[in-house]
Amino acid sequence: MINAVGRRKSAVARVYLMKGDGKISVNGKDYKEYFPQVHVQEKITEPFETIQADKIYDLKVNVAGGGFKGQAEAVRMAVSRALVKLNEDFRKPLKSKKLLTRDAREVERKKYGKPKARKSFQFSKR
Repeated sequence: MINAVGRRKSAVARVYLMKGDGKISVNGKDYKEYFPQVHVQEKITEPFETIQADKIYDLKVNVAGGGFKGQAEAVRMAVSRALVKLNEDFRKPLKSKKLLTRDAREVERKKYGKPKARKSFQFSKR
């Protein structure tokens, strides 16, 4: 069993990768039940499709924080890291698709005297 951590925005995913027949469970549920949107499900299986390793490994995922998109991308990164730990030859195709790069973009904090982080109230000269 190989484990890895992936992060995105405020979501953190811990992934446990083991030999199996392609079952993916996220927080105790099947990933298709946990992430009902098809475009989000594709994010999770993307690392396996990149290295042509569909239905070889089982995944057990614990994910917390953030929204569904951030969680899915955190899982994607953790899966990619686990696959690289398993076999160093997977690094090149995964890195070329930028699946091993931590996306550092976070929500900017709200500043005082402003309604949002950067938005200002309407200026009036008189």
